[in-house]
Amino acid sequence: MMLFPMIGYDWGMRTKPFVIAMSVVVFAAIGALSAQPQPTTGALPKVTVYKTSSCGCCRLWVDHMKKSGFDVQAMDVSSADVRAVSKAAGLNDEDTSCHTSKIGNYTVEGHVPADDIKRMLKEKPAIAGLSAPGMPQGSPGMEQGIKEPYSVIAFKKDGTSTVYAKHK
Repeated sequence: MMLFPMIGYDWGMRTKPFVIAMSVVVFAAIGALSAQPQPTTGALPKVTVYKTSSCGCCRLWVDHMKKSGFDVQAMDVSSADVRAVSKAAGLNDEDTSCHTSKIGNYTVEGHVPADDIKRMLKEKPAIAGLSAPGMPQGSPGMEQGIKEPYSVIAFKKDGTSTVYAKHK
């Protein structure tokens, strides 16, 4: 009895057409799959932060944004320049904070949580931006053990605003 009867058999004559046909099928399937729409990664827009060089809480907020997946560029400018950016966006004095950011077409003032910003970017409301007025204890960058309830407001260029989110 022969253990390996196919040794010495000419595989080329019978298998070449089969291998070629299977290769065509495999490559066609790969081509069809790659032509399908691929899921988007949901890349977040770049954040440009206008802050003074001496503000430590602003640096902590920048870190919070980076940890949340944003590409952040921090610009050290004068306090007057920070105010000019927020004024140009339509913010009233009582709604300002220590730093102002530009994110896509929106302005974000102060220590707004990244999740609120992501929600705004997803929903695309007809607003100029968001603000966490003042420097609320317990907000991102202001975590010094004390937490106080605070609201994030949505503001428009005309100076009007509404509560966007409440944090406890």
